Amino acid sequence: MRRQTRALKAGSLAIGGGAPVSVQSMANAGAHDAAALTAQVLACAEAGCDIFRLTVPDLDAASVLAEVRKSSPIPLVADIHFDYRCALAAIAAGVDKLRLNPGNIGSRDRVQAVARAAKARRIPIRIGVNLGSLERDLASDLASGPRTPERIADVLAKSALRHLKLLEDEGFRDVVISAKASNVQSTLATYRLLSEKTDCPLHIGVTEAGTFLPGTVRSAAALGILLDEGIGDTLRVSLTDKPEKEVRVGIEILRSLGLREPGPSITSCPTCGRTRADVMRVAAEVEEALEKLYRAVEDKASFPHVAVMGCAVNGPGEAKGADVALCGGIGEFALFVRGELVRKVPQGEAVAAVMECVKRELGLPG
Repeated sequence: MRRQTRALKAGSLAIGGGAPVSVQSMANAGAHDAAALTAQVLACAEAGCDIFRLTVPDLDAASVLAEVRKSSPIPLVADIHFDYRCALAAIAAGVDKLRLNPGNIGSRDRVQAVARAAKARRIPIRIGVNLGSLERDLASDLASGPRTPERIADVLAKSALRHLKLLEDEGFRDVVISAKASNVQSTLATYRLLSEKTDCPLHIGVTEAGTFLPGTVRSAAALGILLDEGIGDTLRVSLTDKPEKEVRVGIEILRSLGLREPGPSITSCPTCGRTRADVMRVAAEVEEALEKLYRAVEDKASFPHVAVMGCAVNGPGEAKGADVALCGGIGEFALFVRGELVRKVPQGEAVAAVMECVKRELGLPG
């Protein structure tokens, strides 16, 4: 059962209160490059991203944020550190949500100014803490003994809840909390503890998770467990990779747990020594094309099952269970529709042939 949390909205996106778990990513383009940032927002939105974060390190970046906001089809988050004026400028620029650490933007009157401005615009704030942003006393406490998951969880939760009190003392309650660690065990311990101590929506993730493969595995392990326990209202898979890849991994984690529409049904073989066509490339291209089409159509329940198989040994048998299938030959593929061989197509035309059949099955123009 999902943990019950406060309900809030970031632009058009509902967070907490039983709303679907949302997927976030973050720009890694320069904070002053409006064109590059806009391109990343659009690429991630096309991949299924629900909300996107940009860093705002100075007032010039806030002006760039205003330009990006005009073209963004999804809500934007401003990532703020140290300078409360950047938070105020981001609010004025039309941002939908703030991510900040109230403890590092200065005196109480500055926290109060940000809270009042955000409340007036009904903009939620995510408190984001990690081991690199701990207060001195908590960092000292952690350094005084072994860095066990339980001790890491204790200091991260204490830091987050201190910052929550700063905002709630100003009458501000539209708060999301994240307290990220860089390994699975500490991540689990931290969010379990926070889920006991606050009803704020939780943004879950493993920080500095790594490059694509290890980062995906660590994130899937930690987030899968938390989500299965009902913990987590929004998430980011933090990868040293393109932001849109973070989105794809996050969506697949949710799909695997039944927390998002299942997506297109695709069967593909692991390939073997019998394979004589580039099955890996064709399967990846078919998957990408199907994802784009799946998000665009309304009748998702009737979306065809597609198979991409490597050879004639298992291929025809698998093809019988798929609506549309490719079975590899020597530099070509046999194309099956509902188990019947239609024709053979050159490898370079295989993806287009599959998509033509899929659209026909859906009653769409080719």
